[in-house]
Amino acid sequence: MSHPPVWLLDVDGVINTRRPLWGPELRRGVARSQGVDWPIRWAPPLITRIRRLAVAGVVEVRWCTTWCPDADALERLFDLPPLGRALTAAELAAVEGTDAVKLAAARRVLAERRRLVWTDDTAVPAAGPLADELTAGGRGLLIRPHPRRGLRPSDLARIESFAHRRAAATMRRPA
Repeated sequence: MSHPPVWLLDVDGVINTRRPLWGPELRRGVARSQGVDWPIRWAPPLITRIRRLAVAGVVEVRWCTTWCPDADALERLFDLPPLGRALTAAELAAVEGTDAVKLAAARRVLAERRRLVWTDDTAVPAAGPLADELTAGGRGLLIRPHPRRGLRPSDLARIESFAHRRAAATMRRPA
């Protein structure tokens, strides 16, 4: 049986956005990280889709964000089940910028021989050799949303299609 793709999910600029494109409903709340209360704005339909995909096992969601050490605060705020963490507090403390540790997390997923979905508004590479490396052979889907808009409904449709298409292709292979 094939494992579902691992979805590395960033928060700020991906879920926490100024003007998400999911309709008029917008929620606001506060999550605590490193002793600071941070305002969070999100589109409930986006969270519903993430929850549905995770709970159904269509994807394995792992937080890939500076929020990893405090992701339980986000899970409570968004009413999400406990999700994996792609980054440790030690990894995050060891660097000034996080793009390199996020890239290392993406490479770890591929080294696990898992398919990769990576959504991040800054760390996901644009077209070029690095993007080609991560998506070679159809094993990765990279989505870099606009930081003020975050993930869109069409992005979630692409994620779901990627997960089902690859799973179906794997299941058809003879044993």
